[in-house]
This record gives sequence, C-alpha cells and structure tokens, in this order.
Amino acid sequence: MKQLIGKTAIITGANSGIGFEAAKVFADRGAQIIMAIRDTAKGEAARDLIIATNKDALVTVMKLDLADLASVRAFAENVKNQHSSLDLLINNAGVMTPPYSKTEDGFELQFGSNHLGHFALTGLLLPLLKKTADSRVVSLSSLAHKGARIDFDNLDGTKGYKAMKFYGQSKLANLLFAQELDKRFKQSGLNSLSIACHPGISATNLFKFGKRDAPKLIKSLMHNFLQPPEMGALPTVYAATDLRLTGGEYIGPDGKGQRKGYPTLDTPHAAAGDEAVSRKLWEVSEQLTGVKFDFTETATQ
Repeated sequence: MKQLIGKTAIITGANSGIGFEAAKVFADRGAQIIMAIRDTAKGEAARDLIIATNKDALVTVMKLDLADLASVRAFAENVKNQHSSLDLLINNAGVMTPPYSKTEDGFELQFGSNHLGHFALTGLLLPLLKKTADSRVVSLSSLAHKGARIDFDNLDGTKGYKAMKFYGQSKLANLLFAQELDKRFKQSGLNSLSIACHPGISATNLFKFGKRDAPKLIKSLMHNFLQPPEMGALPTVYAATDLRLTGGEYIGPDGKGQRKGYPTLDTPHAAAGDEAVSRKLWEVSEQLTGVKFDFTETATQ
C-alpha cells in the first residue's frame, strides 16, 4: 500500500523508538522522510537501517535541536529552502524526567523541548503546511497528561522542580497545543488537520537508567508488560494517515487503561478541556518563542 507516494513527512526524533518505527512505515508507504535529529550521526545510522530493508526508501537526515530555538529556526529555513510543500509534521521527539536542567534559551528542559520547541517548529513551518492540501500535524502526548496542569507561575522550575510533574505538564501542553491548533485551522478555513496521539506505555529509550541501558531483568519486565515500539507507533501512523479523521482527535491504544493495543479514538483527561488555559498557553508560547502563527492564507487545492 503506497498511499504516501509523493508526500513529504518530517518526524522529529526519528532515529529511535516510536519515531523510528513510524519512519519505517511511512517510507514503506512511499513518503519522502525527513528525519529531524539532534545527533545526526545517530540519524544517519537509523536511515541506513531503513534503507537496508527498503532500498527504495526516500530518507534524509537534517539536524534539529528542539532545546535550542536558533536550531529550530535554522532547520525550518533549510526545509523551506529545499521543499515547496509539507504533508505531515510529526511532533514526536521528547525528553522524560531528566534532572533539573534548562534549554539554550533558559526554559525548563522538558517544557522547552517537548512543547516550546515543537510549538516554534510548527509555527515556522506553517507556510508550507498552508500551501499543502490536506496537510496534517500530529503531536505526541502521553498518559502522563492525566491530572497534570500548566503552572504558569513556575514554567521554568525555579520555584521548585519535580521531574515527573514537569513531564506531565509538558505532555498536557502537547495535547492542548494540538487541540488549539486544530481549532485555529478550522476558524481560518484551512483544510490542514491537527491531531494528538499517545503510544500507551511503550518500551522505548525514554526508559533509561542514566547513561546505562536498563538491567536485563528490568528489560524483560518492560517487554512483558509494555508494548514494543512498533506497536507504540501505531497511534502515530493512524493519526497521520486515517482518512476518517477530521481534526482535533486524540488517538491511543484500545487495551485496558489505554496502555497497550491497537489505535482507536481516546478521550483526553478533563485537564485538557479548559479552553481558557489552552488560549493562555498559546499566548505564552508565542511570547516565549517569538514565533507568531499566520493563518491568513488558504491551502492550495
């Protein structure tokens, strides 16, 4: 099934885990893949793995560090200089529960990378998305958004930092952004779609033990109770390609607790339903990144 022939897809963090598995599927379906990677050596190794099993795969690697807005701007300019359209933007990359640290621009690392970096990237690539009929933006959230809240008085963590709490905040921000982006697409009459998804609980390299791999026993337990990355990637693929979706949906696994299984429509936690918070997050994100979204032009049919 080559339903993506002639289409261009950007996947952030495509060198491993869910991003890598999604890249393989999109390449098999004929898309031209841009792997947006912080470490280009790892990206090239991942690209070589894809080409080794699919000699016709169209895969390029471009440097993108979501924790550095200068890098985000440079990446977006490079893409716009090389491409006249963009069918799929997969906001996949993420960091999970690091020790307290900051991005190049002084943001708390998880909020800065997981949300603000992708917010800026999407806004800077919006001219291409608007020019491309039926383009889609897919943003990865997480079960960790449940019960989280956006602490506007402590976004940088200087008033206290708990790694998991800030991870949940960043994943709630991803979901709020995806929903608000779709509303603005529709209000502007654009036929682009914004869809959120989550992988359930997937055994990816987000589960690391410092710089070491997980111990063998932990790895065994992970693979018994967590779904493998190729399954975790299915909600991403579904959100990016299913023609029944109309925008604004949240896709996740269909199993118990939405932790494992095949993709289906999921219901966000009530924390994601506050429209005032969603609008305020958008405004704050524009202020912090300096990126304004221009929805004025309509997509080319």
